[in-house]
Amino acid sequence: MDLEKGGNRRYRHAGDLTDEPPTREFAEVTIPVPWGHISGKWYGPQDVQPILGLHGWQDNAGTYDLLVPLLPPDVPFLSIDLPGHGLSSRLPDGCYYNTIDNLYVILYIMKQYKWKTISIIGHSMSSIIAFVFAAVFHDKVDMVIGLDALKPHQRLPASVVRSMETRMDGFLKEDERNQSNEEPPSYSYDELIERIFIGTFHSINKDLCKHMLARSIQKSEKYPDKYFFCRDRRLKFYNYMVGTQEICVEMAKRIECPYLFIKAQQSSYFEDKKYYDEVLAILQTKKNFEYLEVDGSHHVHMNHPERIIGPINHFINRNGPLAKRSASKL
Repeated sequence: MDLEKGGNRRYRHAGDLTDEPPTREFAEVTIPVPWGHISGKWYGPQDVQPILGLHGWQDNAGTYDLLVPLLPPDVPFLSIDLPGHGLSSRLPDGCYYNTIDNLYVILYIMKQYKWKTISIIGHSMSSIIAFVFAAVFHDKVDMVIGLDALKPHQRLPASVVRSMETRMDGFLKEDERNQSNEEPPSYSYDELIERIFIGTFHSINKDLCKHMLARSIQKSEKYPDKYFFCRDRRLKFYNYMVGTQEICVEMAKRIECPYLFIKAQQSSYFEDKKYYDEVLAILQTKKNFEYLEVDGSHHVHMNHPERIIGPINHFINRNGPLAKRSASKL
């Protein structure tokens, strides 16, 4: 287990809480960034560039705990905690979380490891981040696998303006709470599981919530048998806004890399479906774009990884890091 400053115990995977072994052996990595560090779980060989795994909003690197054991064992995979999530550093006081800044996070990781291009698997919020990154930096992306959220969501203008007001008010309150250094509310382990289950609208099976819980909690100093959520509470007011539908359409036109998008049938489109359909239609004109719908919830990759692993492995075998290395030797 890792120890934070002050001796507060932190947990790397569900087994640190339940005494179970990890679903697959990994090396905990720490990547320095200007505001602190990015934490991650590196699976597989470290002499080959990995696929970068990015999680959803308020989730963490544990999101891929059930999918990773089913990936080809010789394909390395780096599942990271985005800033403010999991074991990664929070942004400095006064800084607001948004989609665009996560493009910088990806670029900085690439710079640290001296990667010229990158392969990404993203779920939900990070599927959107991957879409934007693949459009803006289309010459730096080898492949993208997006899970359940296709593109930046569109809202009615009046809703956007109201959201800006309420989100900024909420952000300011949480920013002040962070600066007070007061311990957040604490809960028993079972209560935390219930809060994850309810917080995801039952999207994650309750018996699997432990995989999302481990990297998001810390032992309470006030109550020995309780824990508190240690992700940055400012994340509740994350700014998803990237631009208009016209910008999303332009982004879709710019994407060139092999791209697999998997939509969970029991999950929302998060916007009027006409916006989703318009961008999907553009992507489907590209010869290297693949689309799949599967039975499952928003977290189908956790609840039923067996339903998506076949197409994912087939896609990775054709377009992933090892395929790229083999092609470079020809």
